Amino acid sequence: MAEKVRVGFIGAGGIARSHLEALSKVPDAEIVAITDVSREAAQAMAEKTGATVYDTAASLTKDAGVDAVFILLPPFAHGEAEKAALEAGLPFFVEKPVGLDAGQLNEFAAEVERTNLMTSVGYMNRYRESVNRVKDIVATEPAILAFGGWWGGSPGDHPWWTNRSKSGGQFHEQATHTVDIARYLFGEAVEVYAAAANGFNKGIPNYTMDDAASVTIRFANGGVANLMCSASSNAGGSLFLDVHSLNHNFHFTEWDHHVRIKEKGADPIEIKGEPGIFSVEDAVFIQAVKSGDRSGIRSTYSDGVKTSLISIASNVSLETGKPVSL
Repeated sequence: MAEKVRVGFIGAGGIARSHLEALSKVPDAEIVAITDVSREAAQAMAEKTGATVYDTAASLTKDAGVDAVFILLPPFAHGEAEKAALEAGLPFFVEKPVGLDAGQLNEFAAEVERTNLMTSVGYMNRYRESVNRVKDIVATEPAILAFGGWWGGSPGDHPWWTNRSKSGGQFHEQATHTVDIARYLFGEAVEVYAAAANGFNKGIPNYTMDDAASVTIRFANGGVANLMCSASSNAGGSLFLDVHSLNHNFHFTEWDHHVRIKEKGADPIEIKGEPGIFSVEDAVFIQAVKSGDRSGIRSTYSDGVKTSLISIASNVSLETGKPVSL
């Protein structure tokens, strides 16, 4: 492979701009190709990078001579990009959540496993020292209970986020990071039950998602979590996760996931979350592509699918009013 990993971007929206900035700090990466349904957006990004614009994901993966692709799309837009990467045998990084259709996700995951394709999913908090310090503790002292979530204010007009058929709703699209940390610490989920609050936000165009939701998750290790989200908390938002084991309490706060660890009989320990975490996870993937060593990747495609299936199940539970087995 050449000195730099040649990267193609499938998607040129807001999250792509975040990864564009992150990869600018990764010396081994070079963005050489971009495609987006908006050629104008793709062209604007290409002007910043010197990349070539392609009409489709298929043409990019076939003709651009890239070593890997970053799939940076909203939940409803997944499918063609993954197919193109799989058909070309190209390692791919995909932003969370990895899609909306459980059948399609399982199909892609099976193909990734069959072909042993290198993949990574954008659950960046798995790369934080704070999260991994807690993971080391719960490996021998299992997590029992978690409580937390993601609160924000009433949204404005948005082309897809406020439409649950496109975003999957706030719990699926945004609180997925909190769901993923719970999975990372507890292990696999076996059952989901959800309830929602509606009718409080008014006058928002294209608004079909819930104002708030509370989701109970039961894990195979016997632990439980109650995770929530709100798009109707206009006095101020927050992001936190409390996790409890037999002799420890862990309190994560803010986007950077600072953690306060309290052990029975000991003084608390505080670990600050790293800034620039997108660059950290992107650098791990780029180095894996360059070296062939995947050991640093914390979430593969198949693993990321399991996190998405939890929030997809929560939507089924909201519709049926019943618990959903995983």
